[in-house]
Amino acid sequence: MNYKFADRMSHIPPSFVREILKVTESPEIISFAGGLPHPVSFPVEKIKKASHDVLSRYGKEVLQYSTTEGHLPLREYIAGRYASQGLRIDADEILITNGSQQCLDLVGKVFLDKNDRVLLEKPTYLAAIQSFSLYEPIFKSVPLEDDGPDMDYLEDILLQNKIKLYYAIPNFQNPTGISYSLEKRKKIAGLLSEGDTVLVEDNPYGDIRFSGTDIPPIKSFHEEGILFGSFSKIVSPGMRLGWIVAEEEIMEKLVIAKQASDLHSNYFTQRVVCQFLEDNDLKDHISTIKKSYYEQCQLMLSLMDEYFPEGVTYTRPEGGMFLWVTLPSGISSRELFDLALKDKVAFVPGEAFYAEGEVDNTFRLNFSNSNNEKIEEGIKRLARAIKKLMI
Repeated sequence: MNYKFADRMSHIPPSFVREILKVTESPEIISFAGGLPHPVSFPVEKIKKASHDVLSRYGKEVLQYSTTEGHLPLREYIAGRYASQGLRIDADEILITNGSQQCLDLVGKVFLDKNDRVLLEKPTYLAAIQSFSLYEPIFKSVPLEDDGPDMDYLEDILLQNKIKLYYAIPNFQNPTGISYSLEKRKKIAGLLSEGDTVLVEDNPYGDIRFSGTDIPPIKSFHEEGILFGSFSKIVSPGMRLGWIVAEEEIMEKLVIAKQASDLHSNYFTQRVVCQFLEDNDLKDHISTIKKSYYEQCQLMLSLMDEYFPEGVTYTRPEGGMFLWVTLPSGISSRELFDLALKDKVAFVPGEAFYAEGEVDNTFRLNFSNSNNEKIEEGIKRLARAIKKLMI
C-alpha cells in the first residue's frame, strides 16, 4: 500500500539517542550515551510497599478513571515543595503529565502554529527539537556561555524576531551541564516581561545539585513563565510522571489538550508515588542520589584531566547527569563515535543537539549510569580514540 502520511511527519527527526541505544545494547559496550539515572538510586522496596498499601486501602478507587489535572494530594505536595523554595504555586496551577516529555508536546499543541518562531539554546535538549518539530515551527538558537545564554545575542534575537516560545533548561542543562547564573536569570525575566514571548522553563535536574548554591528558577522573577518538573530523576523514570506549572489561562488550554491526548496520566502510578512521598523523606532519598552522582562526576572529570589530550575542553557541572566535551576544530565527534565504538565505548555526538547550524566537534557524556570501574575503563578507551583522531 502507498501510505499518504501527514506532511508534518517528514519534518520530525528520529530520536538520535534512542537509535544509538539500540547500537549500545551489548553488555560489552561501556555506554555514556543514555541520559539514565543509576538503577541503584531506585527505591524499589519502598515503591513495593507503597504499591501494596495503595492497593490494600484504595484498590477499586485507584484502578478507576480520574481527573485530567491529576491527583490533588500529589499536586499539593508539589506546590508545597515549591513553597519551601520561596515560589508561590497553587495546586490548581499544576497539571500532572506522562513525564516531562509530554509537557513539551502539550505546550507545542497549545501554542505553536506552522512557522511560529521557537527560540532554543545552542545546543539544546534533542527531544525538545523532536517534539516541537511536530508543529513545524522555525527554530532560532541562542549560544550558551558558561553561565547561561549570550545575553547580547538573546536581546538582539528577541528584538529582531517575533519569538513565540523560549525553551530554556537553566539548571544543569542537557546536554552541556551548565547552569544559568542568578544575574542572567533576572535579566532574562526582565527581557521577557517587555514582550509576548512565553518562557518555557524545563527543570528536570534542579534537585540534583551536588555542589555550589541553589539558584531560584527564572519563574521566581517572571510569574508568566511556564515551568516543567519531573519525578523521573528523583524517584523513577519508568513511572513516567512529570508536571507543568502554568497560570490559569494557559492551564485551561493545557487541560483540554491533554484530554484530547490521554484523558489523564496513569492514576495508579500517581497514587503510588504520592504514597511513597507521604511515607518517606524525599530529601534523604535525593541526598543519596546527589552523593553518588557527585562522586561519579568527579571521577570522570579527574580521569579526563589525566588522559584526554591537550586541546580538548569540557564543562564542569555542579549537578545533573551530563558534561559536554568540545574537540579541537576540525575533529569530528561522529568519526570519533565510530572509532570509539570499535573499542566498545559509546557517547552521543553533538550534532543531535543543534536545531540549526550543526557543530561537528562536540559530544555529550553521561556520568550517572556507570559504576566507577566502567567510568575509568571507558574514559581511558575514549581518550585513546581521541588521540588517534588528533594525530
